[in-house]
Amino acid sequence: MRCSRKIADVGRVMAALPDLPPSDAQPPVTGRRGSARLRLAVPARFVSVYSTQDCLLLDVSRTGARLALGVPLAVGQSGFIALGRFEVFGTIIRLERESGGGVNAMVFDDPLPKADVLEIRRFAEQFETREQASVIEAARRWVTGRL
Repeated sequence: MRCSRKIADVGRVMAALPDLPPSDAQPPVTGRRGSARLRLAVPARFVSVYSTQDCLLLDVSRTGARLALGVPLAVGQSGFIALGRFEVFGTIIRLERESGGGVNAMVFDDPLPKADVLEIRRFAEQFETREQASVIEAARRWVTGRL
């Protein structure tokens, strides 16, 4: 008798609770990228008031990018990434030091249009094709003795 009374009390308490979101609802994410990444590995340049240095564009999204640099940049430094016809302005928000350089995360001042992200992807694909053709041609010249 006592056990069934407790079960009924639990049922009333559960019914009085406010509705919770479905279990598959995702909590808001903070401190993370705002859109999906396009993973790359293409040479670019980072230009700031203080210097211009070659870098490797590791990935890009509509809201930011990651850059590998020989001399990593300080958090808060502003500048732009120059890649082909693109110049994307932003601010460094994270620094990861590694042996021989480091990786910086950059948030863009204005989000890139999806069309620009796709154009960067095409540029990277064409870069790989051009780079592969260049290596093949260099090997061909070496084999034939036309250095």
